[in-house]
Amino acid sequence: MTDYKFEGWLGSDKSSVDGKMVWQEFEPKEWEETDIDIKVTHCGICGSDLHTLRSGWGPTLYPCCVGHEIVGTAVRVGSKAEGNIKVGDRVGVGCQADSCMNRLNGKCEACSSKLEAYCANRFVATYGDIHLNGSKSYGGYATYHRAPSHFVVKIPDGVSSAVAAPMLCAGITTYSPLKHYGCGPGKTVGVIGIGGLGHFAILWAKALGANRVVAISRKADKANDALKLGADAYISTDEDSLWAAKNAGTLDIIISTVSSSKTPISDYLFLLKLNGTLCQVGSPEDGDFQVPALSLLRTRGNLTGSSIGSPEEIREMLQFAVESRIQPMIEERPMKEANQAIIDMNQGKARYRYVLVNEENL
Repeated sequence: MTDYKFEGWLGSDKSSVDGKMVWQEFEPKEWEETDIDIKVTHCGICGSDLHTLRSGWGPTLYPCCVGHEIVGTAVRVGSKAEGNIKVGDRVGVGCQADSCMNRLNGKCEACSSKLEAYCANRFVATYGDIHLNGSKSYGGYATYHRAPSHFVVKIPDGVSSAVAAPMLCAGITTYSPLKHYGCGPGKTVGVIGIGGLGHFAILWAKALGANRVVAISRKADKANDALKLGADAYISTDEDSLWAAKNAGTLDIIISTVSSSKTPISDYLFLLKLNGTLCQVGSPEDGDFQVPALSLLRTRGNLTGSSIGSPEEIREMLQFAVESRIQPMIEERPMKEANQAIIDMNQGKARYRYVLVNEENL
């Protein structure tokens, strides 16, 4: 038993995405000595939260408390917890709560390689999922969060909690593929979709030393922000009907953050240089991509995808953020206004990440 309650915003059906979450108490994961309890101070609002609340990616396990960009203070640390975390430490949890960790079907290649996000045996999401002990997982739109310690990371000095929170999903989802596919000096990088993920991709690409970063979006209204973030050029696909022809063969790496099956994927592939890579990180809920073979054959291009990132990658990213003085564009919102915040998020008003703040836990 604890002397604190696990309370949060729970969605009970698809209508919860319309601002109909209800604040109530919930039963957290059954305690294990490998766990850590976190008093939540900040939690970013991710597009995944909206997809899940409306069952966009499949049936949601209601009632569901979303939120997987969690930062707070460790208030209980199990006797077998990992990471040298102590009560009072500032810590965070991202999209993943657990993986098989070689406990289910023998040795797991992904987990053994510290790539737990790609575990094929068991991926336990931070919310709306079932832990290995049979308990349900609940996210960070809450007062407290309980997580297996392997997936809890310390937040380094030099990055504020409000800034660190969105890095735990939006940040790592873009940092990981940029590092993996060789973003750095001599490379030109395109970023499709200038939102929560896309604006981080611009920041990372510039900080990693890319020679040129090109922001790509349908409308022109985000051009000034993209340039302030460090983009060298901006393409508005709605404003210039010849955008694909004008920019063909100019990019080494493209990070696509859009979550629509209607994205002109063939045109984007033609932007690649010889042997270039388009990495998809957004996950549409409205259907599948249609990819003409010619768009791959023409440049010997690589069409690939990337998930989130491992705890080790998250630690690396956070330290890099401190060293590079990464400053995302965020807007803090009171936790009590979570319903209105997700409505605003759904309407595209975020510039570029809302972060919920538990003012009573600061």
